[in-house]
Amino acid sequence: MPKVSIKIKWGKELYPGVEVNTDDDPVVFKAQIFALTGVQPERQKVVCKGITLKDDSWGNFKLTNNALVLVMGSKEEDVPAAPVEQTRFVEDMNESELASALDLPEGLINLGNTCYMNATVQCLKTVPELKNALLSYDKSSTSGTAGDLTSALSETMTALDGGGAGACAGAAARLLRALHATAPRFAERGPGGGLAQQDASECWTEIVRALQQRLPASPGSVSADRSSVVEQYFGGTLDVELVCTEADEPPSRSKESFLQLSCFISQDVKYLQSGLRSKMSEQITKMSQTLGRDAIYTKTCKISRLPAYLTVQFVRFYYKEKEAINAKILKDVKFPLDLDLYELCSPELQERLAPMRSKFKELEDANVESSLSVRNKSHGDSNKKESKRKAVLPYWFEDDIGSNNSGYYRLQAVLTHRGRSSSSGHYVAWVSRGSTWLRCDDDAVTPVTEEEVLKLSGGGDWHCAYLLLYGPKILEIPDEEEPMVTEVNEDTSGNPPTALA
Repeated sequence: MPKVSIKIKWGKELYPGVEVNTDDDPVVFKAQIFALTGVQPERQKVVCKGITLKDDSWGNFKLTNNALVLVMGSKEEDVPAAPVEQTRFVEDMNESELASALDLPEGLINLGNTCYMNATVQCLKTVPELKNALLSYDKSSTSGTAGDLTSALSETMTALDGGGAGACAGAAARLLRALHATAPRFAERGPGGGLAQQDASECWTEIVRALQQRLPASPGSVSADRSSVVEQYFGGTLDVELVCTEADEPPSRSKESFLQLSCFISQDVKYLQSGLRSKMSEQITKMSQTLGRDAIYTKTCKISRLPAYLTVQFVRFYYKEKEAINAKILKDVKFPLDLDLYELCSPELQERLAPMRSKFKELEDANVESSLSVRNKSHGDSNKKESKRKAVLPYWFEDDIGSNNSGYYRLQAVLTHRGRSSSSGHYVAWVSRGSTWLRCDDDAVTPVTEEEVLKLSGGGDWHCAYLLLYGPKILEIPDEEEPMVTEVNEDTSGNPPTALA
């Protein structure tokens, strides 16, 4: 009987009717206790019928329906403070104190090798349209494993949006159970009986696939091939041409959809752009109807639809038969903060991108002229700066909400891996928040610099980029220069901004 309903007693508090799944690791149960009491798992002593619960196995700790479980331990804020408050410098603060002082967002507790899931969630949280759609998700209509996973992710986003550490721990435990139900391979156990480490890219794919099924596109922007938020904001299209190099046969043309691009790492690839470019033209083997046998074809791809949010996977793992593991390619491959995909686009799309790219160029030239003008002025005049109201131009095409209309992107999240195989090591999310960056290492969230993020390109045993998430580069202009503009405001409905006269 894996699921039981028990009573938890902590001090004077009694929590009846707590459902526990004993198929999960004990650390998941401790996360539930954390959600109820606020006592961190490492501070908990959990006892039932004289037996103390361990972190790695249930052992002789048997739970039955209506059993009484005693919890001992105090919350961090219950620990008596020093009588005299002393000045604390940022350099001397621990991670918890730093998070409080800098108003850092909540992290997600590690439930036993669940860093891959935590890092994925933190990266996806940086997409406001996706986050808003999850916050407004109708959980009453949930059905099936994809619905359960979407509902659990919605609860997690709500908890991360101000629910506190306890709420985040409980939401993470529910999300993990939903992920296990959706993809049972994530519930595999390691040699010691604890949850095995999993591949963050596979987790990303499973979550995005569930959201693709359950999150409809915003009202008024639904098209035949963009019926979900995922397809609308993450989906791109490739124009594909196949030319046989061994026979004189007409080229075949088709379209392919993608939710992410891959950067294959070879000896010659030193930069993200060259890795993406090499995948756009490659030699493949397929059956030739003309020759009646397999032949070599040149496959050429051009992007005909750019998504607002571009996911790029570094293909860092390959299967080693001898060791039976997914070994890791540690090669250093540089990636930029600002990415331009114009050269990878079809001629038709390049033509459509031109107007917005011209606006970016005009603003850049105007800023250079303004900077030179300020330098030529006297010191007294240079301090007098006019404060102009800024307006934001739409980053999508008018007939295709959720697209990218310039080809320019800005890095907003990096998911890294440290270790030698995808089934071991540790995953961390590095996310942009305004002009700063944050390192989300499970429940420890700390500020970092852009320079630290750019050092995640690989080349050693330190964390190296595995998944990159780029968002649209936003064009801001003085509103008097553009009478019809789009002002982007915080909107929890998930609907796209509308143009204001």
